[in-house]
Amino acid sequence: MSNQPLDPSTMSRRRQILETFRMTKEVDRAVGWWMLLAFLVFGGIGFGIFWLLPGSGTISLVMAIVGGVLLGFLGIMIVFSRRAQKAAYTRLEGQVGAAARALSMLRRGWKVEEVVGFTKQQDMVHRVVGPPGIVLVGEGNPHRLRQLMISERKKHERVAADFPVHEILVGTDEGQVPLPKLVRHVQKLGRQVKPADQTDLLLRLRALDAQRPKVPLPRGPVPTSMKGMRGNLRGK
Repeated sequence: MSNQPLDPSTMSRRRQILETFRMTKEVDRAVGWWMLLAFLVFGGIGFGIFWLLPGSGTISLVMAIVGGVLLGFLGIMIVFSRRAQKAAYTRLEGQVGAAARALSMLRRGWKVEEVVGFTKQQDMVHRVVGPPGIVLVGEGNPHRLRQLMISERKKHERVAADFPVHEILVGTDEGQVPLPKLVRHVQKLGRQVKPADQTDLLLRLRALDAQRPKVPLPRGPVPTSMKGMRGNLRGK
């Protein structure tokens, strides 16, 4: 397995898909068989639907074959995207900064700032600014994170007291959010801040960020940004 990080922004669409398939297969050895099964099932359904449409025998056969192939490829895309998404999170699980990389899959309208708070033991807090307001996302030891989250909340409320602040701990224990569900959980926090107010909020936070040391996340074999492969991994 290569230890060189991949930069999706430098890849063609075809290369992105091939790299996503390769990385998925490293984790999910059966992904190819699932894609074949999806093609056969969706293709069979498509063939049956178009075969039943009114028309002469030859036209119905041609339409049934074309419809079956198209629906078969649709099935491949659905299965591939979902299994690729699951494999991507599996690769990230347990890595330092995994939550930040998962949060990079948030679309336009969200601003993610990595490592706004940290401990020497590599516990860290990331910040997301979006429709819900400020979302502080902690990953690491929950006991050490408790004080760190309190400290970060106070800092943010000091400069943006009139904006809501949410706290999320990433993990599998009670009250925590599993990594694969993190992005969806953040998106479901609701719309409490208008886009124009988000701009004002980001300006307020800029002064706070200027006082912090920048802590780069360690990079591994997982792409440094999942944003470039988001279309393949979103599962939609």
